[in-house]
Amino acid sequence: MIKQIGKAWAGLSMATQFAGAGGVVIVAAALAVGMFVADRIEEIVVRNTAIATALYLESVTGPLTQSLTESETLARRTDKDLSQVLAQTGLGRRVISFKVWRQGGFILDASNRDLIGKTFAVTDNLRRAWAGTVQGDFEDNLDAEDAGEAALGVPLLEIYTPIRNPKTGEVIAVIEFYEMAETLKGDIRRARSQTWAWVIGILSVIWGAMFLIVLRGSRTIDAQLLALREMSMRNLSLRLQMQEASARAATMGERALRQIGADLHDGPAQLMAFAALRLDTLRTQTGDVAVAADLAEVAGAVGEAIDEIRNLSRGLSLPDLERREMRDVLQGLADAHAARSGTTVQISGAGEFPLLGPAQRLSAFRFVQEGLNNAWHHAGGCGQEVRFARSGAMLILSVLDRGPGIAPQDAGPASRGLGLIGLTDRIEALGGKLELLDRADGIAGAELRMTIEIGG
Repeated sequence: MIKQIGKAWAGLSMATQFAGAGGVVIVAAALAVGMFVADRIEEIVVRNTAIATALYLESVTGPLTQSLTESETLARRTDKDLSQVLAQTGLGRRVISFKVWRQGGFILDASNRDLIGKTFAVTDNLRRAWAGTVQGDFEDNLDAEDAGEAALGVPLLEIYTPIRNPKTGEVIAVIEFYEMAETLKGDIRRARSQTWAWVIGILSVIWGAMFLIVLRGSRTIDAQLLALREMSMRNLSLRLQMQEASARAATMGERALRQIGADLHDGPAQLMAFAALRLDTLRTQTGDVAVAADLAEVAGAVGEAIDEIRNLSRGLSLPDLERREMRDVLQGLADAHAARSGTTVQISGAGEFPLLGPAQRLSAFRFVQEGLNNAWHHAGGCGQEVRFARSGAMLILSVLDRGPGIAPQDAGPASRGLGLIGLTDRIEALGGKLELLDRADGIAGAELRMTIEIGG
């Protein structure tokens, strides 16, 4: 499944990949930035509103709570005055409840009379207020003492205002107010909406601009890739045409050589044989010893010429490469070489011999023929071996020996003989490669290696 998705993704254009990946990044960035900015705006609006409200309420309620500087309790009429003062001001009428806190979470006074005298856990907001900082929370009524306010089901701004001793500046109490905040809620909602709109709009513009740039580059790259692909196809077509032409030329050349071999065998060889017979007859009929000796020398030369012509004829002739198995052809070639040279040749390979085209079969035959001749000539036929192996779509065919190996001055192409040069041209014309190197299996000796495409 993952591989299929990877292949599908790799098949998409660069612009499409950027649109998908960039879209995911932009959405994630919009969510992160939008949430961060919106939360910061809400935090700042709530804090500023809380500070402004706290300053106003402190100016109103401060004088009424100054009795706490001299006593642990409010004056008898202070709690009533506090409720009355709040009810008489425009801002105070939005305050639905209040609590007066003493140190340790003790409620000294509250609009809910049931809370007076109770002690609650000190919250973070209350702790910071005792440190002298005005605190504000919006729609956060989860504390135990906020059960009554939470039951109202309306948006509330919770404000903690420290009350200080005017002489020493010491915080002597904390008044907690709960203000109706429908307007604040609407303002925060509008601020959030505007924030999200701006963040999404700006990031969308950035994504769009980058997409247009990538789209233009992607189209340019696609056009270049298409041109390269067309050029590659033309080059491939030209290479295949060249290989086909080379294969046809090699086949025609081999046919010409075969015909020359047949003509040598049927023409000059037969005439030379007739001449040898006549020379033998003349030698026995003449009575002159000197003439007989001369005729014997001429007959010997003619016999050697006949052998040379027959050897050339056998070298130029080919077995039936089209209908015989290639391994059988190479085995017959190895047996013939062993019989002529009086040496042994081993043929080894993993599995069946791969299928080759006509030109490749002909090249393999000539390669082994030339390789065995070189092994017999340079290594005395010691450890002659023919190996074949398959590597992907390539056939690796090698002729090895156990001779002295390749001398440094003989390693380059310039030092190769006429046979190897012609063989190299033949194999390279078919897209293959010919190498002459020392054996790589740790045994002393040389290796002639051919690498060619299977079935080309």
